[in-house]
Amino acid sequence: MTKRKTDSTHKENLDAIEAHLAGTLKPVTAPNDIVQRLRARIQMPSRREIALRLTDWRRLFFVFGGVMSGLLVLVTIVRMFYYLSGRKDTM
Repeated sequence: MTKRKTDSTHKENLDAIEAHLAGTLKPVTAPNDIVQRLRARIQMPSRREIALRLTDWRRLFFVFGGVMSGLLVLVTIVRMFYYLSGRKDTM
């Protein structure tokens, strides 16, 4: 079989499975109390609060420094593994 034929048969099989599942699975709604508790726990900050966070240059400095330090450690570890795995004993 060519690639086109296998792709089309796979797509037909997937379509058949999706149609079968769409007919057998029924949508379920979450209870309202769970939704309300989640909405109370997950809150988007206001635009003003986001702007204040971005203008706080000290926090941004520490976040940027932390990311750069993490990347430096990651690069160092990768270089160490590359050096150790690339070593060949020719004695």
